[in-house]
Amino acid sequence: MPIVPQIAAAVLNARSNVFATPLNKAHFSLDTSGVAGVFGGEEAVSAMATVHVYEHRKWLGWYNTPGSYEIAKRYGRLARSRFFDGLFPGVHTDPATLFELDGWRGPKFRAAHSGTVIEETGHLAALLMKECADLPAIPVQGRRSQSVGVTVAELRHIPAQEEFPAQFDTHAPIYASIPIFISVATCVLCSLFGDWYSFSMILLGIVVSGVSCLVIGSGTFLFTHPIPAEGSPPGDGVLISDKEIIVLRGEEGAVNSITRGKFSLRFDSHPHYSNIGWCSVFLMVQFVAQLLLIPQGTLFGQMMFVTSLAVSWAYNLWLSAFDKEAIQRSILMGNVLRRPILTRYELGTRTSVAVFVLLFLQAEEAEKIMDVLVPNDTQVWRKFKSSVVARIRSEKEFDFDLSELDSAQFTIQERSLLKTLFNDAKDAYRGFQQYRVAHPAFFKS
Repeated sequence: MPIVPQIAAAVLNARSNVFATPLNKAHFSLDTSGVAGVFGGEEAVSAMATVHVYEHRKWLGWYNTPGSYEIAKRYGRLARSRFFDGLFPGVHTDPATLFELDGWRGPKFRAAHSGTVIEETGHLAALLMKECADLPAIPVQGRRSQSVGVTVAELRHIPAQEEFPAQFDTHAPIYASIPIFISVATCVLCSLFGDWYSFSMILLGIVVSGVSCLVIGSGTFLFTHPIPAEGSPPGDGVLISDKEIIVLRGEEGAVNSITRGKFSLRFDSHPHYSNIGWCSVFLMVQFVAQLLLIPQGTLFGQMMFVTSLAVSWAYNLWLSAFDKEAIQRSILMGNVLRRPILTRYELGTRTSVAVFVLLFLQAEEAEKIMDVLVPNDTQVWRKFKSSVVARIRSEKEFDFDLSELDSAQFTIQERSLLKTLFNDAKDAYRGFQQYRVAHPAFFKS
């Protein structure tokens, strides 16, 4: 027998003795079919959705993440071609909606001067409504039947037509180093002990996850809104919901950033998104490969594989635990609107709310806004509405003389109701005067 092959065989035997595989005499094997691509799927999808709003997030995906099958199913729907439609069936949607940066339905908007009516605003108006609902309220003294929050939003910044909001700063680079290190370490250990099946599958997971984060995170996060026509009237208006109302005060360009603005994602591969489609294909290949080949590895290698998935799942769980709504609200208020002044009041009746809103808007079609806020249409309510609108236009004090009412026109009960409604209007007027004293700069002399 030749001498050289004998020496080579002896060296290999010596190496195998030095790096003897732990648990090589075990008589059982881990069933990894449940964790190869499905375990941690929701957390993985949620973590991937943060790639555009968390700073540095797209560069930190180099770890063996679980949930590759769920990620492929969700984001593969962006790709548009017959091939990808067959692989990832489902309703196509735009990237912003898929990444939960758009899609909410906002409240109704009624402009004070231009007559614009938007029956259903969008995502940003819904975010602002939630932001205002969480503010502490200043109570306005008066009758209480149905408390409603009214926020006065002074919008003094007009955003550019396109803006690129700064990403949310987190400690992601620090925490991401943990799953990256564990994934690389388990991969190296598998190679040292000669478990090439487990080594290759962990390495495949690292590469596919890292490339997917880079490709999916390549989209540019931006804010857009239409530029108003030259000479447009002020954009003052009101956002109306059942329990919250927002009075928007500012130029048309500032107000329509809420009523017509939107967050979006811009990809170079638009409109086919083929790069995202191929990433989803590779994620599916990773899922199938790990499903078939990990059982062929040693028990030690399988344990290394599961360890890398468990640590990566914990990191994904940490990422998905952040309140995405709160982050979007922070971006909207800080980066887009540049910290508008928000003052929230709480009024006890819908009637006082309507008067309070009209006092701020000074609308040309005040009657129409009053009808939206208080749709009651009886003789008593028509008298109340006309009296209030007349006082607002004449800028007189809210002192109503019931003795001027025609006793033959109104019954005792109707006169009593009118007295109650006029008292509600007085309460709203006192709240309005309280705001004027606190913020005199927002009113013309």
